[in-house]
Amino acid sequence: MDDFTKKRIERIMDKYTKNRIPQHLQDRIRMNYKIRGNNVTLIEERPAFKSDQWVQHDVAQFRQNQNQWKVYWKDSKGKWHYVEEIEPNEEFERQLKIVDEDNRGIFWG
Repeated sequence: MDDFTKKRIERIMDKYTKNRIPQHLQDRIRMNYKIRGNNVTLIEERPAFKSDQWVQHDVAQFRQNQNQWKVYWKDSKGKWHYVEEIEPNEEFERQLKIVDEDNRGIFWG
């Protein structure tokens, strides 16, 4: 991922993760993300039971390949799977919106 695209994705994800969870719930749940190479992973964090730590749960992964973003979901064994119902698209924001709306219950249960 080139620097321009990375900065653009960071701005989009910073805004999304800040606004996704209502203010009154942010002590119990928060959103985060990480960028590694051409992959952007959306992460949900919740407090661990009887601990000050936060537990991370990977919600979705966006992979850029040949200027197209593909969306993946993670199974209980930690393996990522391509979501065939979501066609690759050049617009990252479109793919993020589809994951956010989650009409099929793939990402948010």
